[in-house]
Amino acid sequence: MKKIVNKHPLAIRWFHWINFPALTVMIWSGLLIYWANDIYRLGWGDTTLLKFFPQSFYDALHIPFRLSTGMAFHFFFMWFFFLNGALYVLYTVFSGEWRYLLPNRHSFKEAWLVVLHDLHLRKTAPPQDKYNAAQRIAYTAIVVMGAGSVVTGLAIYKPVQLHWLCALCGGYEAARIEHFALTIGYVLFFVVHVVQVIIAGWNNFQAMVTGFEVEEEAASVEEQ
Repeated sequence: MKKIVNKHPLAIRWFHWINFPALTVMIWSGLLIYWANDIYRLGWGDTTLLKFFPQSFYDALHIPFRLSTGMAFHFFFMWFFFLNGALYVLYTVFSGEWRYLLPNRHSFKEAWLVVLHDLHLRKTAPPQDKYNAAQRIAYTAIVVMGAGSVVTGLAIYKPVQLHWLCALCGGYEAARIEHFALTIGYVLFFVVHVVQVIIAGWNNFQAMVTGFEVEEEAASVEEQ
């Protein structure tokens, strides 16, 4: 017998689906800005171990250097990203949803067990509430990263007017590196998140659309 189990409130679903396109545009427009001055690499001196976007990448995809387009979209959609994130945090605080999201003292140990279970190296997953330990850590981290992106982004955007914020980030160059590193973090989170959604199946995805999951109810003794 099947039963309907409520999972995600309407507000959480709205914040999630507004954030998805907003963050996507922010990453895309941020790349347009970065590609106009592609300077970061992993290495030392004249030795380069990894360049994030080698020349072959630009040649193969015919990447356009559209700095003004990237800045226009980035500075416009940053308000959607910021306001949506701020309202999400306020909602979780006043609604009590933060209780399901914040990691507790057992979360880091249990998150490792979740990873082992997902890799099929452990038969049973640790007990969970609305979110498992790995999700608690990841979803809390993404909120912290969002705040970091706003702070470092403002420091880059107005380094003179907000010189104190720029100094707090370690200077203009440091703020730009931090902003770039956070973008890499978003991309990695997005990839892992999509993979996890696929693994979890349709029921999990449906819950973020409709707000509920359909579960199999255990049969009673009489029915057996």
